[in-house]
Amino acid sequence: MLHIRHTICCTLLMCGAATALQAQDMASAYFTNDYKYRHQMNPAMGADQTYIALPGLGNTSMGVMGNFGLGAILKPNPVAGGKKNVTFMHPALSDAEALADFHSGNNKLQTDLAVTLLSAGWKGWGGYNTIDLGVRAFAGVSIPYEMFEFARNTGNKRYDIDGLGAKAQAYVQLALGHSHQLNDRLRIGAKLKLLMGAGMAEVSTTHLTADLSQPGQWRLSGQARADIYMDGFRFKQKEKEYKDGTTYRQVDDIDVDSPGISGMGFGVDLGAVYDMKDLVKGLKLSAALTDLGYIKWKNHVSAANKATSFTFSGFHDIEVTDDNGRALDSQWNSDYADQLTDFAHLEAEEGQGAAKSTMLQATARLGGEYAMPFYDKLSAGLLLTHRFAGDYSWNEARLSANWQPLSWLDGNVNGAYSTFGASLGWMINIHPKAINFFLGMDHVLGKTTTQGVPLTPKASITMGMNVAW
Repeated sequence: MLHIRHTICCTLLMCGAATALQAQDMASAYFTNDYKYRHQMNPAMGADQTYIALPGLGNTSMGVMGNFGLGAILKPNPVAGGKKNVTFMHPALSDAEALADFHSGNNKLQTDLAVTLLSAGWKGWGGYNTIDLGVRAFAGVSIPYEMFEFARNTGNKRYDIDGLGAKAQAYVQLALGHSHQLNDRLRIGAKLKLLMGAGMAEVSTTHLTADLSQPGQWRLSGQARADIYMDGFRFKQKEKEYKDGTTYRQVDDIDVDSPGISGMGFGVDLGAVYDMKDLVKGLKLSAALTDLGYIKWKNHVSAANKATSFTFSGFHDIEVTDDNGRALDSQWNSDYADQLTDFAHLEAEEGQGAAKSTMLQATARLGGEYAMPFYDKLSAGLLLTHRFAGDYSWNEARLSANWQPLSWLDGNVNGAYSTFGASLGWMINIHPKAINFFLGMDHVLGKTTTQGVPLTPKASITMGMNVAW
């Protein structure tokens, strides 16, 4: 069990490192009037200027988002004269100290990457039009609090570790959008997207438990599986022998043969902005639903554990031999090793390589902006966001103070509270004729390691340069 717990600790550290970077649509800029990429959050929103993105530089962001960070895993060393930092598994830490910074529910770290390769926006056909070519990617890990407890082995009890998993997806999208002013109050917009999938992978567990509550008995149970959607991908298996001499096949490697476009799909964004001037002067309401769509993958392969439970109770009252005269090592080999093998290894499932469709992770946004009656260059905005992503779903409420002191300069400061806790953000947008430059953060960077790695679970920076006129 000590070896198992140390293996889990290493896995958690790798998962945290794998999801260290995050980039997404900049929520801080939702109410910034001439931010060129508002249409990516609400297709009804246009810009005052025509623009063309500088290739690869038009809209770039990176950061981290989660409800636990590296600071939860790395702790100051309580032993004088030792290493500066140790992991939460260090025996000199009390259980309370080791687990203090983990979330009591599911601990999440995730990325949501949106990189614009080419983009342009212009007025025409009675409205505002956009074209975008970009890359979107998602990666996330969800770790129940009980997994960290089990890693520490805080007591002989039952650990319910439901919700443990990791997921990643990447695709290229070509989007065409149009927004149109229907009357002096209502503006609507829509985008159509052609999607080209690069790949998707998901590792998930179901009803995973570790029951140590019975004296002299350990019981592990649950279903683990891996689903991969990628052209040319296959699991490599080896044939091995059980202790009783029969054979089984075990996934021990992967192979990717000339990967290309792994899937094709379609998506749509819908949005609206309504000026409430007839009821409340200065108030605008907006709503959007983005990334409604799917990708049909050409090649889906999966693997799962063969057995869903393993119970060990053999050593608690045994001395040298059992009643049948079997030695300890013989008893382990015949009674337990084969059971543990079936529970702990993955075996490729039948019917590999079939086509399968998966849905995109849609996002819903509701916004309200109120221009101050005493100073029309200042407004307050409230943006509510929900991401539909199963175990990786999240909510956020962001309140901002928006200021446009000059026709070519605007920005804001804002605060947010989300599934991942509280954060502060800001944004500045400079847009005279011929050039547009913007810089901002949805999550201001907190404490970092000496190498610059964030210890807090949220940090981001977004910047871009565009030709505008």
